Amino acid sequence: MNNGRKKESHSESPIESESQETLEVKAIKEKLSEMHSDIKKVMEYTNRLRFEAAFESLRENYSNALLNHLFEDIETGLEQNMVKKCPEKENCTSAFTSLLKQNAGLIKRSKVEDTFISNNRKKLEELRCGAPYSKCVKCFSEVSSLLVKQVNLMRSMKIYAENQEQKPAITALETYAVMSEILEPVSNPQRLEILRAVAFKTKSFSAFSELTGLRGGNLLFHLQKLTDSGLILQQHERGDYMITEKGFKILQGLNEIYSSLQASQLHNPEKVLSRIGEKSRI
Repeated sequence: MNNGRKKESHSESPIESESQETLEVKAIKEKLSEMHSDIKKVMEYTNRLRFEAAFESLRENYSNALLNHLFEDIETGLEQNMVKKCPEKENCTSAFTSLLKQNAGLIKRSKVEDTFISNNRKKLEELRCGAPYSKCVKCFSEVSSLLVKQVNLMRSMKIYAENQEQKPAITALETYAVMSEILEPVSNPQRLEILRAVAFKTKSFSAFSELTGLRGGNLLFHLQKLTDSGLILQQHERGDYMITEKGFKILQGLNEIYSSLQASQLHNPEKVLSRIGEKSRI
């Protein structure tokens, strides 16, 4: 009798048993929820890795196609537009190709720092300063044009933006000064031709006369205009004329503006890829 009572006292009541089962079920559900959450995170991470890998592959293919196009543009441009008969052509072509390909290679970056572009422009200027012949201006003009095309393409791809903080605001332009000191002196075709002629070599009065077809006072008027504006100077009385730093910077700026406008076909990467696709189908 007593033993039976002891067993009854130690046996769990239905309520206690049900409560224990509830706790166990709850624990199992929590564990399953944690596992589900972990599995979801793994799947999301895996999908993100797949997406990033696919995107990177697409970007790589895209940049490779553009890079090949730019390399072709370099080869074609230098071959067609450099001076044909020149003792330094082979050396210059090698130097120009190396510089332009190095700059074009920046297109594979996700972001192009302004320092890289500035350094390549400085390298081109160093080469320009060592130019030995008057006809070098033609070759450097082509190289500058190709460089501008590449930079414009990087801008259109949103991977390059010049450091605007280093540039004065457009509103700071003084209209009268710009007109009188820059635009007006080079607005005449003969004066611009004179400025181009002395870009890398001094010229005499008679050389200018032969170049422009102007004589005496007419030619002197234009030379005086450029001299008064500080774009050229005469080495000594009746001596040859040479370009000033101001004159060279203005000439260089005009060349960059012209090259930029001529590079409009490379402003839209979709057009470039379309052209590349057409070539691949041939």
